[in-house]
Amino acid sequence: MSAAPPPSLPPDPSPAVPPPTVPQRTATVVRGTPLTVALAFLGFVVARLRARLAALWASRLVRAVAALLAVLSLALAGTGWDFASAAPQAAPGAVEKPASREAARLAAERDRLLSALERRVPRGPWIVIDQTHNRLRLMRGDETLLEAPCSAGSGMVLKDGQGGRVWVFDTPRGRFEVLSKTENPVWKKPDWAFVEEGEPIPKDPAERMEYGSLGEYALYFGNGYMIHGTLYERLLGRPVSHGCIRLGRDPLRQVYKLAPLGTPVYIY
Repeated sequence: MSAAPPPSLPPDPSPAVPPPTVPQRTATVVRGTPLTVALAFLGFVVARLRARLAALWASRLVRAVAALLAVLSLALAGTGWDFASAAPQAAPGAVEKPASREAARLAAERDRLLSALERRVPRGPWIVIDQTHNRLRLMRGDETLLEAPCSAGSGMVLKDGQGGRVWVFDTPRGRFEVLSKTENPVWKKPDWAFVEEGEPIPKDPAERMEYGSLGEYALYFGNGYMIHGTLYERLLGRPVSHGCIRLGRDPLRQVYKLAPLGTPVYIY
């Protein structure tokens, strides 16, 4: 005899209720380049450092240490200014004393020489000739009235092959004075002028006279030497004369006009 089936339950009249759902979290993944990731990390690090430094600076101890370090750096490196002690100033009206007796002696000797030099400067016109640079200056006291190129002696040596005589064409050095002045001077040629040109020495004195070669004026200052003009002004400034002082036409006119007889002539 078979078992009887279990009785069936009547259906549930209430509607079916679904089981509750649990909300799930979703993560958003941001994808970027390596450079973007590095910059973001660097910004994070900088922000953290700023916050840390601000916290440290708030501490009085840290500020005191920073001030001490600044003072030490100035002491070691300096400010760039050079501070030097000022020289002691003499009191008003005080006379500075020489450092030693030797200094006092040298100062006195210097004053003596300056005073002697001032006394030797002529008060009127005077002529000074520089043979090294071939320059002539006409002075009046300390004032320069004229400066011009000139030509002094060449220093050349001439030998007479027949008579054995020797001439040296130098300009003498020293102090002289204007002994005489003349217009339209005539040159009486000496023996060496004919020997230099290879001509026989004339016996007639008239054959020695040469006109026009000395310029318009001549100022004699002794032993046959003179300041005169020249036909070769392009050579002025060079030592090419036979001992006299050659000068250009315009400077010679001024010297002749302003230098009276007795005018000192200094040649060095």
